[in-house]
Amino acid sequence: MNSSVDINPRASGTLSEDTRGVIVTKDLCRAYGDKVVLRNVNLSIRDSEIFGLLGPDGAGKTTLMQVMAAILDPTEGTCTVMNHDSVKDAYWINSHIGYMFQGFALYDKLSIEENMKFSADIRGLPKDLFESRQERLLKMAGLYKFLSRPAGNLSGGMRKKLSLCTNLIHEPRLLLLDELSLGVDPASRKELWDMLHESRDDGVTVVISTPYMDEAEHCDRLAFLHEGEVIAVDSPSNLHTRCAGHVYELSTDDRGAAHNALVAHKDALSIRHLAESVHFQLLTENFIAADLEAELKKNNGVIKAMEPSLDDAYTMLSGGEKSTAYAERPPKIHLPERLPEGGRILTEGLTIRFGDFVANDHVSLDIPPGEVFGFLGANGAGKTTFIRTLCGLQPITEGNAWIGGVSVRDEHRRLSDHIGYMSQRFSLYPDLTVAENLSFFGGIYGLSRSDRKKAIEWAVSVTDLGDVKDNLVADMSGALSQRLALACAIMHEPAVVFLDEPTSGVSPAARYKFWQLIQTLAEVGTTIFVTTHYMEEANYCHRLGMMHQGRLIGVGQADQLISDLPPEIEAETIEDMFLAYIKIEDARLEAEQAS
Repeated sequence: MNSSVDINPRASGTLSEDTRGVIVTKDLCRAYGDKVVLRNVNLSIRDSEIFGLLGPDGAGKTTLMQVMAAILDPTEGTCTVMNHDSVKDAYWINSHIGYMFQGFALYDKLSIEENMKFSADIRGLPKDLFESRQERLLKMAGLYKFLSRPAGNLSGGMRKKLSLCTNLIHEPRLLLLDELSLGVDPASRKELWDMLHESRDDGVTVVISTPYMDEAEHCDRLAFLHEGEVIAVDSPSNLHTRCAGHVYELSTDDRGAAHNALVAHKDALSIRHLAESVHFQLLTENFIAADLEAELKKNNGVIKAMEPSLDDAYTMLSGGEKSTAYAERPPKIHLPERLPEGGRILTEGLTIRFGDFVANDHVSLDIPPGEVFGFLGANGAGKTTFIRTLCGLQPITEGNAWIGGVSVRDEHRRLSDHIGYMSQRFSLYPDLTVAENLSFFGGIYGLSRSDRKKAIEWAVSVTDLGDVKDNLVADMSGALSQRLALACAIMHEPAVVFLDEPTSGVSPAARYKFWQLIQTLAEVGTTIFVTTHYMEEANYCHRLGMMHQGRLIGVGQADQLISDLPPEIEAETIEDMFLAYIKIEDARLEAEQAS
């Protein structure tokens, strides 16, 4: 018998929680003036568990964290923390928990040890307890041998680990962590999670917010937050099970036709475009309607049932996202010239030095036009230096690089009109409207008036910005700003587009739309070069390159990179694979130094 999934979580009873817990919220609401940020949040977080708050930016995660930390008061409802009311007993709660907010306060001019001592002193920790706890925590974090290093000289991952240690020094029973690993590379992220699991095993309750679906898998239980409401509470495995039988992947010669067929069909719930396939969900369990199946099997289409992910579960429970019709291809505006080799990126022995420090060490890559290439690496691995060099912003010390057959070293000014760059912080002008930003960038790219009009119309259409063209950027959400940043980077039809952490913090729906457009650009020959810490996004890339300490330690398709590992190394995920290659490279460097 065919059945449709019930996307109303309250119907399943999953929000019926035990009223006892380390944290209990009852009918909790929080508003800022007329804007309601949290609605009727009912949660019970248990002793000695890692509880995750999962949702995109703007879902209400940080506000809920601040209510739990007794920093904000509920507008309606109640929150109790360790049996203390968050309004009446705010001071007691503040002094008995560890709370790490997104900005995580460290004192850059103080050393690691001085930061730890300051944190212990303000909590009244005796000296003998401080010394033993500091040694244990910093050894667990791998920071003990750097006691005298100023916090300002630490990498992003090391700073997060130190901040976590300062919040654990007084051994709180409850630890609240707001997006602990945002922007942290996979190697440091694993170390942070090892610390959290050890703390939980010692009896600490951990509440962590995250926008990363793969990271949420490490939690004991999760609450999905969507537009200020809790739409599901369950273990990761149970959340997977909820959408079993609804998830498929399609390989096809015409992903645009397949996309439009899914958009038009009433049973389709969501669509996302991976590097080699179209991933979709249907409302009806274990059933594909005959008319839809016939459309999808055109153009050599092959459909395969898939195991669901947390991404699938969140998308389904938040109501699905089919997006709009497949993005139109660029309008072929007339640039002064086209590059002789299109969007090909080629580097040979590319080396960048800053004094004695080698940021890029003889990096050789060959990326053909139309490839989506993912660049993975820890903070400080050399990814940003590599991109800046290819954009002509950093002089080459040794070797060379070419874009479309044009030398970056010798003719970088010739390349400026052929490169699109979307930075992590979005280089937009907040006091200008969407239309004014696009017009400004069109002028920078040297587009004629007629080409600029055509380019802006196309960029607005494919990024769904038509309804906000006259809005000020300063008033827009992160997801809208992301789409505008992409529109500005691609409007001149560059041969190569560089994307630095392009979808950090956006909703699954916004990410799906974003990657659909990226695949459209790749189909017409645009080369896409992406840096990301979000391991799931590697599935959207045709090939991956992995950087470690300035060296390229692996290049290829994800499946091939995993199969190329020694048989004694098990790697089920891309994160496992990446960490395995780092371990192999470290062992090689150690043996090289020993000889």
